[in-house]
Parts: sequence; structure tokens; C-alpha cells
Amino acid sequence: MLPEPNFPARPEQFIGRYRQIEAFEEALRHSSVTRRMTSFAVLGDWGIGKSSLLLKFAAISARPEHRFLPVSLSVGTDLIDYRRLAERLLDKLAETLARSESIVDRVRAEAKNWKLKGISVGGLNLERETARFLSSGSALLSHALDDAWKRFVKPSDFNGAIFLLDDLHNLPSTAAAALAIRDQFQSFGIDSLNYSVCFSAKASYFSGIRSFAEPAVRFYNKLYIAPFTPEETSDYVQAVFGKTPETSQALASWLFDKTLGHPFFLAFISRKLLAHVGSSVPGSPARHWPEILQQLEQEKFSFDLGQVSDRENELLRTLAKSSDHEFTPGQFVKQSDYVYFRRLTDKGLLVRTGRGKYKLYHPLFRLFLQGLRP
Repeated sequence: MLPEPNFPARPEQFIGRYRQIEAFEEALRHSSVTRRMTSFAVLGDWGIGKSSLLLKFAAISARPEHRFLPVSLSVGTDLIDYRRLAERLLDKLAETLARSESIVDRVRAEAKNWKLKGISVGGLNLERETARFLSSGSALLSHALDDAWKRFVKPSDFNGAIFLLDDLHNLPSTAAAALAIRDQFQSFGIDSLNYSVCFSAKASYFSGIRSFAEPAVRFYNKLYIAPFTPEETSDYVQAVFGKTPETSQALASWLFDKTLGHPFFLAFISRKLLAHVGSSVPGSPARHWPEILQQLEQEKFSFDLGQVSDRENELLRTLAKSSDHEFTPGQFVKQSDYVYFRRLTDKGLLVRTGRGKYKLYHPLFRLFLQGLRP
């Protein structure tokens, strides 16, 4: 397996997350009896493997024993409202149906031409090419997915369909979006349409949701993902270097000490080690560390600082000098400048660890800001 730090892991090369995978598979097994699939929220910080886990879930749900249709969508910042999200989801559904090997040729041919034609909504013929388009994304999804269930999903003998939305935090109005999606997919279950949603977002996604949207928080089975454990790190090293636990344990321990199990840094450092030693386990990885660290600083940390303002850069370096690894804004800035903490969190350089508490996203970044070389 060749490590690719800037891309999600392929499902067949996926490592770890055994507890999260078991929870997802258990929900699929339960759904085969109840005909209602649990919805999930995969929550974690930057580079921790949320996108990889969603791809793994998609592959699992499509297995013959589960027979779910996985519809994957990366939520970009161009999706400015819920209606745009609904439109993009329906596009992805049509594309997935047309590509699926599980559906019969007749249904596949019909799916290719399914551009929301002929869906009647209270006497209104829904045509995307006209101005008579429903303003409500919820109404659009409700009627279109009901039609899709009857015409495509059920005739193809799927148990259901699951919509996997990556980086849902990019959608504006977090609370409103979370509540709208909850209402939407809960109603599908009531109407015996076995649709569910599984989305990924930042670990703090639900922290700002107020009481009016509390039902959205309770609706999802929340899977928080953290850095790899030492055991998962050992599994990763074995997959990359093709060795047994006995021959790879020293390297796994060294990598865990440097990365604390963070998947991005594991992949980055392992890739650089492979460039030095090929597929064998390096006998002395520390010998290559100064060069690898220099590359990490050039390719990652310098890029991190390139996206911040001078004031944010100054604040980051001040935080790195602090003796505390967790801090509150009031320790460093006036209340009017708390916005800088929010901006740096949005950029993935700070991690919110609790109410009003933050930390730098990784110890290696902290050492870089301090000008130190571990």
C-alpha cells in the first residue's frame, strides 16, 4: 500500500476504525429487519480520516448482504443553501443509479434520462430547466426521492439508499441545515422509504446548535474519530511496509511517538521513508527524520501559514510559546478579537477542545511555530 496523505484511503486499503465500522454494520443488519436505516454523523478534526471512513461505509453498504445504494457527495462551499444541496444530491443519485451494476438495464436506461421530469407536485410539473422550480429543497427532495424509490430503488431490489455527505460543515447555517436534514430523513422512515444520511463534519459541528435544533443532535448516531491508537498505527505500518507485527513494531512505536497516531502525518512520514528505503522496514528511521521534517515544514506547515493574516500568524506563534497546551481566548486577546480564534479554527489550525477552549492542531505544528526541531 502506497501512503497518500492528500487523498482519502481506498476502501480496500482502509486501516483501523474497527468500533465505528462495527456500529455501521450493525445498523445495516438491523435495517434489513426494520426497513429503517440509522443516520450517522462522522465527526473529527482535519486530516483525521473522515472522508476515508465515508468511502469505507459506502463500500460496506453496497455489499450483497446489505444491498444498499450508496450516493456520495462532497459538500463544497459553492452549495449556498439547502435547495442547491437537494439539486446536487438528486444529480448524484441519477448518476449512481446509471452506473450501478445491480440495477436492470431497463431501469438504468430510464435513470440516465431521469432529470426530474414528470414529477407532479400539487399540479405543478417539476422542470429544472424552467423558472417554475420549487424554492424549498425539502419539498424537492421529498417528491423526487419518493418518485425515485418507486421507479428505481425498489424495482432494483435494493434494501435502501444511503446519502454520504462529506464536509457538511461547508453548508451555511449549520443548525438550520442539520435540522432540515433530520426532518427530511425522519419523514422518509415514517413513509417507509428506507433512505438515510451519513455525513462528515468537524468535531465541533453540533457545539453551536441551540435548543430549537436540538432534535437534530439526537437524531444522528454520532461517531467521533480520533487519531489512531498504537494498535491501529501498528496495523498501518504492516500494511505499508508489508511486514509482520514483530518486525515492524519498532517503526510503529517511532511513528506513533512522532505523530501521536494522526493519519495525515503517518501517511506523510511513511511515504517519505519509503522513498528512502523502498518497501523494507527502515532500521534507523531517525536517520531520515531531519530531511523528512524539513519537507513537512515546506509542504505542509509553510502552506498553513500562507493562508493566515499577519495578525493571525502573530497569534499562532504566541499560542505556541504558551506553557499550556490548551488555552482560552481571554488569555491572549481582548473579547473583540475572539474572532481570530474562530477564523483559525475554520482554517483547521486550531482545534476546539471544549466550550471556549482551544489547542494547536498538532504538536509538530506547535514545534514548527516555536522554531524547534524534535
